[in-house]
Amino acid sequence: MADDQHEEVSKKVSAEEEIRRGITVMRRVVQGRSRGIILDVYWNNQGQLIEPNGHTLTSFIGALVRNEIPITCDDWRNKELNESKEKIWSEIKRCFNIEEERRGFCMKLAGKLLRGFRTFLSSKFLKDADGNFVDAELPKKYESLISAEEWEAFKSKRQDPVFQRISATNRERASSPVYPYRKGRVGYGRLEQSMLQKEESSETSLPAHVLWKEARVGKSGVPQEEVLHVYQKCEELSQSLSPDDTKGILSRALDVPEYYGRVRGKGFGVTPTSLSIKKGKAPSNRELHARLEAMQAELDALRREREASTSTVYRDASDKDSINCTFQPNIPEGISHCQLYLSSPYYRMVGKGKVHNVSGVLLHTRELPAGCLKVSVDIAVEPNAALPYPSDDSDATTVHEAVGSFVAWPTNLICVGYENNVVPTSLSNKSGTRSSSKCGGSVITAVKEMSMSQSRWRVDDEEKEGVGGGAVSVGYYC
Repeated sequence: MADDQHEEVSKKVSAEEEIRRGITVMRRVVQGRSRGIILDVYWNNQGQLIEPNGHTLTSFIGALVRNEIPITCDDWRNKELNESKEKIWSEIKRCFNIEEERRGFCMKLAGKLLRGFRTFLSSKFLKDADGNFVDAELPKKYESLISAEEWEAFKSKRQDPVFQRISATNRERASSPVYPYRKGRVGYGRLEQSMLQKEESSETSLPAHVLWKEARVGKSGVPQEEVLHVYQKCEELSQSLSPDDTKGILSRALDVPEYYGRVRGKGFGVTPTSLSIKKGKAPSNRELHARLEAMQAELDALRREREASTSTVYRDASDKDSINCTFQPNIPEGISHCQLYLSSPYYRMVGKGKVHNVSGVLLHTRELPAGCLKVSVDIAVEPNAALPYPSDDSDATTVHEAVGSFVAWPTNLICVGYENNVVPTSLSNKSGTRSSSKCGGSVITAVKEMSMSQSRWRVDDEEKEGVGGGAVSVGYYC
């Protein structure tokens, strides 16, 4: 029994004697601040700390978080820590020349360093060589940072069965990594900086798989065979994939599950956003106001152009085979009345309806053919005229059969707006039929000679027979 107690005490003493360094307080930084010396810090393109002073800032943040945040804190996002976090950030700004936009990075780094400190205390003082729990006293070295109550609560948390089960799972997962990191505290950011300086390269960054391989080269300078295999696979993928896919080369080569937001081979602080989007200065109120005025002016110009295009007057149809109609280069958005034309064997109007120029519109759950718009056929002027794009979902192949349904029609054969057709005298005399017109949604009756004796189609919103030896009465809407 006495031997066991003596052995336990000797383990505690030896653990403390192994750590000969004192507590890091960064006196050089604090003394420099007293003399008015503010240190500059630098960042790479991915937003990571680099030298000079990158390592100094990291150590300073670690010293601050150990002084301000208790080791019993398990949730870095706890709102009760906001006051302590604000104090940490204020101390950083007093000693370093750093932008406000870097606060997020520094706070994440502080949380990471606090977790590392808790892990260090647990593995160094509360576990033996076999990983079993040891009821150790508060190390004298950290009495100025940790109170006796905090230490007892910290030990109690480590003895909790749930915590021990999670700890054992994580320890087993990290016990034998296939590709161990071998650069200590250097980090990917400073490793990339040293590689670029050594090569005297003008590049600002290196591919992720190049950094990943270098980070796994030990003091011997020779990478493991498994690491070389992954690197060679990355090189092959980089030759076959497009430049947009280069971010996923390392993940593909490792063939391991990934979670959203992770960037392999770049280290702490790098996110997909930091790789693709450079942070810029937020626009001022004056700049935002100028942008709004420019957008409003552009919108007004587009509105005037649209009003001018919709007020275009189309000329009457002639009594010849040609068509006197001005086709608009741009069809207004929305639903508009229109005339439908065909160009073969000659240009002529074959129907009337409405054009649906709406973004994302589908025709019978299918995309429209290229260069076409969706139209609803209301009136068949030339009933037997073949549809330019017969519907696959119905038996409609002619304009008459398409009345009351939707079809695809070439944009260059759509004339927006109904023209007020006047029956030519020559046609009126030939047929002997009368013509009449009414405005405001009433009917204009016109006569057109057709080479057919018996047909049925929609006329004046109801079915009528062909009359007068081929002369047909057709209803138009204004």
